[in-house]
This record gives sequence, structure tokens and C-alpha cells, in this order.
Amino acid sequence: MGIPKDPKPIKLFASLIFREEAVLNDVLKMLGDGIGTIQEKRPPAPFFHTDYYEKETGKDLLRTFILFAGLFQRESLPRIKLKTNEIELAFAEDRRRRVNIDPGYISLENVILATTKGYSHRIYIGSGIYADLTLIYKSGTYRPLEWTYPDYGEATTISVFNEWRENYKQVLRCQKV
Repeated sequence: MGIPKDPKPIKLFASLIFREEAVLNDVLKMLGDGIGTIQEKRPPAPFFHTDYYEKETGKDLLRTFILFAGLFQRESLPRIKLKTNEIELAFAEDRRRRVNIDPGYISLENVILATTKGYSHRIYIGSGIYADLTLIYKSGTYRPLEWTYPDYGEATTISVFNEWRENYKQVLRCQKV
């Protein structure tokens, strides 16, 4: 019989898809105030992987990834997703989002995204939120799955998560978690 134990805490990140740099700066401040200190922000890059957001957010979209400082408990993900939804609404105009914020976490074994949409590979975690298994760690790197969003399966994105995983491992060692 296995003995239940608490899992290791995780590193929290978010993907932000936006068009206006000024909006991004204000959103980052709200994320820092509402969730926690931002440890790192990746330079914005053109987001061309899907036109899903164009009708609502516009064309010529950019994306940045941010990493939050410190460690978080896994069970905080629903609360964090609800908070990012509030921030999206705070910046919306005529109920159209000007920024899309997708929080998730990095663990030693995988990368999980929070979503409000259920699907076969998404596990309900409470408060209307599902956990999307996006990448798994195997043979020294994160690897995409058949349902992984194409942009999360790109080598450049995976290298960011591998780098952040190394940072996370160092934090775990220092805190002996």
C-alpha cells in the first residue's frame, strides 16, 4: 500500500498573448500584485500559431512567457486561473479581451496548463478549472504529446521550460523540498 504524501511545490508561469505593449505593462503589474513577484519575463515574440485570438484581440499579436518567483502549491492553480481571468476582464473593452493569460506550472515530471475547457486529457481540479497535461519530462527534456498545442511543442518553447526546470531544481535543492 502506498503512503499518501504531499507533492513537491511547483514553479508557476504564465503565457500572455497581447497586442499593445502598454497593456502588457499594466497587466504585469496586476499579476505581480495579485499573484506574486515576477522572476523573469521573456522578450515578446510574434504569435502566429493560430488565428483563434484575432477576432477578439486583433491581428499582429505578440506573446511573452513569465515565470513567478518562489514556489507554489499545486492546488493553488484553480485560484490562480480565476485571478488571471479577472485580470483579463479588467482590461477588456466591450467584453473583448486585450490580453489572454494562460497560467500553468512546471514540475519535475511535466508542464501543466490551467483551462476552463474540459477534454479527454484534461483533469478537473475544482472551481470550474481543468489541468491540461501539456508536456512530459522524459529522457532529459520536456516532450510534447499528441494533443500539445503546436507552439508549446516547438523547440524554442521547450528550451525555455527546460531552462526554467533547471532553475526550479536548484530552488528545490536549496530549500531541501
